Amino acid sequence: MAAARAHLADGMEGSGGEEAPRPFRQAVAALAEVRPRPEVRLGPLPAPRRLAPFAYALEAAVEVDGEELADGRFVLLHDPAGQDAWQGTFRVVTLARAELEPEIAADPLLPEVTWAWLTGALQARGAACAEPGGTVTRASSHSFGELAGRAPHSEIEIRASWTPRDPRDPGGPRATRKLGELPGNTAGGHLHAWCDLLSQCAGLPPEDGAGAAVVPLPQRRGPQPL
Repeated sequence: MAAARAHLADGMEGSGGEEAPRPFRQAVAALAEVRPRPEVRLGPLPAPRRLAPFAYALEAAVEVDGEELADGRFVLLHDPAGQDAWQGTFRVVTLARAELEPEIAADPLLPEVTWAWLTGALQARGAACAEPGGTVTRASSHSFGELAGRAPHSEIEIRASWTPRDPRDPGGPRATRKLGELPGNTAGGHLHAWCDLLSQCAGLPPEDGAGAAVVPLPQRRGPQPL
């Protein structure tokens, strides 16, 4: 995360050049302190400028024995005025993807199970949230003719977003009004949970009980470029 710390300033100005408010600065600092399991590599990305006045983005890859098994991105958005669709002033937007064995990709319950991986990871990390939403997409490709020798390729992609909230708040409308007052370590918990999800997509078992509520993905064939 040294690279991420070196780029903290990238998220400290809004789209109009104004200084980021304190809650957002604290949340970005908390992200920089996250130490995922050794197989997960995190690094900074250029933050999107059109989704919110303030944004900070990270990319991640899961690598084992020199092979990349999964990758994705994690974006924290902040609008001090709040957005109705978010029901708050913060929003987390994520992408995770990994290759699957074709027989696993064909499981009709895979989308529901994969979404449960995400909600289970958030619960296991104590990362309270509101207004979650997302899509689970599986895609398969088969080669023919001159390319018939290529093995079938299947991939899963999870796009999800949610509004983080203070876990000490019981929830409801009152919680959404307090999202600008998140404790400093809350954002880090959400990044940890997302890293747990990415690890599950890569077929890794939970580490030290973290994300124990998430069902592991069966072992897959070696990775292909994503």
